[in-house]
Amino acid sequence: MNDETTLSVTVTGRDRPGISARLLSTLSVFPVTIVDLEQVVLAGRLVLGTVLEVDERVAPGVSRRRVFEEVRHALDKTAIDLDMEVDYASGEHRVNDSSANDRLHVTVLADPLRPGALGAITSCVARAGANIDRIERLSSFPVTSVEMEISGAAGDPARLAQLRAELAMEAATQGVDVAVQPSGLHRRAKHLIVMDVDSTLIQGEVIELLAAHAGCEEEVTRVTEQAMRGELDFEESLRRRVALLKGLDADAIGKVCQEIQLTPGARTLIRTLKRLGYECGIVSGGFTQITDVLVERLGLDYSAANTLEVVDGKLTGGLVGPIIDRKGKAVTLERFAAEAGVPLEQTVAVGDGANDLDMLQTAGLGVAFNAKPVVRQQADTSVNVPYLDTIAFILGITREEIEAADLHAHAEPASIGHTSLH
Repeated sequence: MNDETTLSVTVTGRDRPGISARLLSTLSVFPVTIVDLEQVVLAGRLVLGTVLEVDERVAPGVSRRRVFEEVRHALDKTAIDLDMEVDYASGEHRVNDSSANDRLHVTVLADPLRPGALGAITSCVARAGANIDRIERLSSFPVTSVEMEISGAAGDPARLAQLRAELAMEAATQGVDVAVQPSGLHRRAKHLIVMDVDSTLIQGEVIELLAAHAGCEEEVTRVTEQAMRGELDFEESLRRRVALLKGLDADAIGKVCQEIQLTPGARTLIRTLKRLGYECGIVSGGFTQITDVLVERLGLDYSAANTLEVVDGKLTGGLVGPIIDRKGKAVTLERFAAEAGVPLEQTVAVGDGANDLDMLQTAGLGVAFNAKPVVRQQADTSVNVPYLDTIAFILGITREEIEAADLHAHAEPASIGHTSLH
């Protein structure tokens, strides 16, 4: 016992108000300092752990053994009064003080999250030579998500690459989503999130809705399929499809606005991020006539899209101005970041198609949302559940924080139509 330098104390029992205050007050009369401290509540059970060290500045020359014996005796009595259990461990405790440069956040999302899947993910961490310092539940709805804070992998590029590769493979095998991000103050700094529109912020494709009004759905679909087979680049594909809309009454755009459905969780995500200080923008290969409505209804900070040419109340089948294509989306992200005063490493991009890849790779964090396989493989992380607000969990935002934002806003409507959002 003479070489005992610290005392670890773990208190467990039914959670209720005042427990932590009572326990810490018991310690306050002793010449000890807190080296480490953590408290969690799980299923109504409190677990409070602390590591104590004798403060020789207050009591020089005092016997550590005697101080820790008196602490044990006092805590035992308090624990009995509170109907709690207390355990002790003595020795030399090393606090994990690894730098932020050697720490990572690994977020796991699934519906449902099974023990075997989480066990496989934690095994990947162990094989990479990293240590899990903390696991925290972020949400249980609409998906279960947990965040692990790990150390010992980020500082070694080879080990980090191994960890990312193994986690990606294991996530695919287990049917879960996994995001790996560096730790540090930048996680809580000002951020910018930029989202694709069609099949990301909203469900479906605007041009297909317009084509339905113009009676040319089959022709538009054929051109789209050619582009997907690589027979046409994005600009040529877009111009061919827009040409098919020639003569369509411009009033059809307003009707399409009524028909568009937001992706579940879209308003919740934007509302939460804006309340937490994020700047929010959209960039689309679609049309400003639609994105302008989204900006107004969702309170977005930035937007960019292509513009349909309208003359005498009808679509001409042409476009006005330069085309926003795959490269243009990345350039637009950079422009939004410069205007917002946000470094690129603090930007988040979300998209689903190959047209979004440059933007996803330019951003600090690129998220493939219900994306095609080629996009999932090249993005930093992917989300494969149909709820856009799950992206908040990847950013370390808890369900409780989302619900707090909801207290300041109305319930989420289903569409972006004028009637729904007034």
